Amino acid sequence: MMGICAKELLRWVIEPTLQRIGVSTPGAAQLLLATAAQESKLGAHLRTDGQRGLGIYQIQALTHRHVWDDYLVHSPELASTVRGLASQHDFLNQPHAELTTNLSYATAIAWFIYARNKDFKLPSNATAEDFALCWKRFYHPKSDVSTKEFCERYRELAADCEEAA
Repeated sequence: MMGICAKELLRWVIEPTLQRIGVSTPGAAQLLLATAAQESKLGAHLRTDGQRGLGIYQIQALTHRHVWDDYLVHSPELASTVRGLASQHDFLNQPHAELTTNLSYATAIAWFIYARNKDFKLPSNATAEDFALCWKRFYHPKSDVSTKEFCERYRELAADCEEAA
């Protein structure tokens, strides 16, 4: 089952989105690429049967609301920038649908799932193992997936993009 090309997702979606929201954290783009690899096989599934997550990052509606209500609400300029990534009319009618249909918006929300945690910090020169630990601690702590399995999935789907994060 094929998802989105990892290099293209990184170049055309993740990196420009992070730049737009003012994120220059080393390794941030690779962390999000690894997250998409784990959560949806880089978009092979946008909604998995029996799961509540949506889009390439499998973000749940409740988590989406928490990012807005508990994090972005405290930063109006940033909230405006993120809102600017969303569709003009669809966001008002079906805000959670943006997580599936709008890759840039979903990427920004995925980043803030990590960044909203005061203890979140990517180590410099982060490795696949570092991404796995961040994912397990801040993004999907209740997952049955081990950090080893996370690393295997990341390397399987995005090995050609793994550079010095």
